[in-house]
Amino acid sequence: MDSITNKVAGSGIISIDPESFYTPGERIIFDIKPHLFQELILKEKEFRTFIKENDWSVYQDKIVGLVCSADAIVPTWAYMLISLALEPFAKKVFFANAEELELLLFSEKLKEINPLDYKDARVVIKGCGDIFVPINVYVELGRLLKPHVKSLMYGEPCSTVPLYKTSSK
Repeated sequence: MDSITNKVAGSGIISIDPESFYTPGERIIFDIKPHLFQELILKEKEFRTFIKENDWSVYQDKIVGLVCSADAIVPTWAYMLISLALEPFAKKVFFANAEELELLLFSEKLKEINPLDYKDARVVIKGCGDIFVPINVYVELGRLLKPHVKSLMYGEPCSTVPLYKTSSK
């Protein structure tokens, strides 16, 4: 009787799942707009009072993005004050909207990759998953790995799109 051979398992292909670079945790966007006078002007005295009296503990272990959705000029120090107030509670704080926040979080994790771990390897970057992965994560993975890998593919090991292959010398 013939045995079934798993050709994908025996191919030596290394699969990288971009979802593995996801940072878990609740995300919250803190909009400074409601804390501006008429949602347009920052009044320093009132703003500092808000910073002092607000219950920042509600952001415990959260990942916070700071934004201003109003077309207002907000001084840089205002965002700095908020971040300092959040620091004892929040897991991470960025000046970023929801989309930028995800990109920053993924980028932090991508910095942990050692591309030399994939030297002369055949690598496939997994394409489908349950978590939204920004396209820039795929772009950055390709950029990091190309100088080191033998080949780079996108998709699933059983059905890939070739992206790069070293030329035979």
